[in-house]
Amino acid sequence: MNWFGRKAAQGAARPALSRVYGAYGMMGSSPTPLSYEAQLREGYLGNAIVQRSVKLVAEAAGSAPVVASDPALAALVAQASGGQGLVETLASQLLLHGNGYVQILGDGAGAPAELFALRPERVSVEADARGWPVAYRYKAGGAGVVLPAEDGAGRTAVVHVKALHPLDDHYGAGCLGAASGAIAAHNAAAAWNAALLGNAARPSGALVHDPGDKGMPLSAEQVERLREELAEGFSGGANAGRPLLLEGGLRWQALSLSPSEMDFLALKESSAREIAMAFGVPPMLLGLPGDATYANYREANRALWRLTVLPLVGKILGGIAQGLAGWFAGAELRVDLDRVPALAEDRMALWHEVSAADWLSADEKKALLGVG
Repeated sequence: MNWFGRKAAQGAARPALSRVYGAYGMMGSSPTPLSYEAQLREGYLGNAIVQRSVKLVAEAAGSAPVVASDPALAALVAQASGGQGLVETLASQLLLHGNGYVQILGDGAGAPAELFALRPERVSVEADARGWPVAYRYKAGGAGVVLPAEDGAGRTAVVHVKALHPLDDHYGAGCLGAASGAIAAHNAAAAWNAALLGNAARPSGALVHDPGDKGMPLSAEQVERLREELAEGFSGGANAGRPLLLEGGLRWQALSLSPSEMDFLALKESSAREIAMAFGVPPMLLGLPGDATYANYREANRALWRLTVLPLVGKILGGIAQGLAGWFAGAELRVDLDRVPALAEDRMALWHEVSAADWLSADEKKALLGVG
């Protein structure tokens, strides 16, 4: 076995639950990388921009009209997996985790009856001595099971669809890890804004003591008592606007926001745009201001389908078709572009141009338009 085979086998031996996907603590202070579950809780469940971006792409992918070379193949892909659409589930898994695993379940007679999407963080690849995947270990609830990559007839038993990871032979890279820095900044800005609103939507001030020429400085006991009284009676949103009674040479000095603090408020918006870029969603579709890239909402929606949804669905359908080729000879799955509403104008323009080409035969026009 050569060096590359040994390295691939060693990499595949690491369990998927302990793999690192590049995200750290939300404030960047944790020296230990976050697990995938922690990333989901802080980055997806706790961030509206990430959640909306994933839903936009995944739901659009799940709504894409699919055309199959065999009606039985189309019925398999159209079935739900765990109560959710198969293509939508795989699209969200590829965006977040970078990997999608589909187990092909038979009907007892040797024919595929169901395509079930496995939780990607529970799956680890097991490779042979040459580094080729031969099985997939699935762990759940403290128990594990080994799923062979092929069945007894040499047909695919588990389909692995993955995003590009240039440094890993067996696992793909999701968008969640790449956007971890922007997610951390966005969450931190949201927490700062919430704390600012809890303090009457203004920054804190300073209690200044002016003893005068003959006065004495405050003792430690007096300082502590003032601190407790301010915390109890004048901090928090419930005490917003409450008048402050000062005596004994005390005066209140209000503090204003500095330009750097104002930039920190704008950080949330810029982080949201960076998150949208990582997931391939035009910021205009998320309601983010300041986006002049697209002329209108319709153009942004068309860009979402052309640049993000269609390539993602093509990867998913291509992997499934290749995995089911052992049962369906010449299996083909593709998106019917003529039935995608966001691309209606593009398809109408193409039909008009092809129809006007008198030097093409009828069969050549059908081939160009994808009409069989």
